Amino acid sequence: MLSDVGSATITAYGILATIAVEALDKGLDDPVLAADVRVHVTQNAVNERVRGIPYPGSFIVDRQGRVTSRFFEDFFRERNTVSNLMLKLGQGGAPVPGTQVSTGQIEIKTYPTDAVVALGNRFSLVLEITPHKGMHVYAPGAAGYRSVALTVAPQPFVRTLPMQFPSSEIYFFRPLNERVPVYQKPFTLLQEVIPEVTAEAEAAFRGKDTLTLTGTFEYQACDDKICYNPASVPLSWTLAIKPFERPAPRPAAAPARGAAR
Repeated sequence: MLSDVGSATITAYGILATIAVEALDKGLDDPVLAADVRVHVTQNAVNERVRGIPYPGSFIVDRQGRVTSRFFEDFFRERNTVSNLMLKLGQGGAPVPGTQVSTGQIEIKTYPTDAVVALGNRFSLVLEITPHKGMHVYAPGAAGYRSVALTVAPQPFVRTLPMQFPSSEIYFFRPLNERVPVYQKPFTLLQEVIPEVTAEAEAAFRGKDTLTLTGTFEYQACDDKICYNPASVPLSWTLAIKPFERPAPRPAAAPARGAAR
């Protein structure tokens, strides 16, 4: 923990929440500023306690004290889990036991980054995909083929974020003089998910202790001789869920001995 008197370190890192300062100095008459405050600072009344706070985020530091990565949040109540950050950095193994699925062309191991999440946690559904020997599956941008895709069934107050696909390689199919992006080696897909933390979401999740997500992984595989039909693999994940973790209220200061009550 860092005691940052005067927000000197926060300012040096360039993460001072200037929106909070502007709201305190100018008020919230500007609707754009008011909307930004609700996203980045607080959903309650603005008071002096928010002056000098940072934008929320995480810095990854190596053993030499050098910052190697950083992640910042779009909404101050939605935070990456540690497991999600580590997977995005390519570090660590599967923190949760996975489900293994085998098809005629690929092997899939899938699991969530966290066994337990709270409302507002940003976690991922992970797919570790290994094409069989001599097989390739089509990557995004392969015209005329079914490229790999994961579709998560929508449900209220659960948001999925756009997937960032790993780099592919170009496969040259000589008989058709065709070059297409494919995956031939093992690769990993991360589908980030956020159980929302609005008042409506809290009411909807109240009394529930699990969150079940279902989805479909689609792909098309070929080898040097056969191009197989597009395939769809149904998947599901169940996590324990807990309420939004609100900061504990500060205890009232005890009155000084002899002070008036």
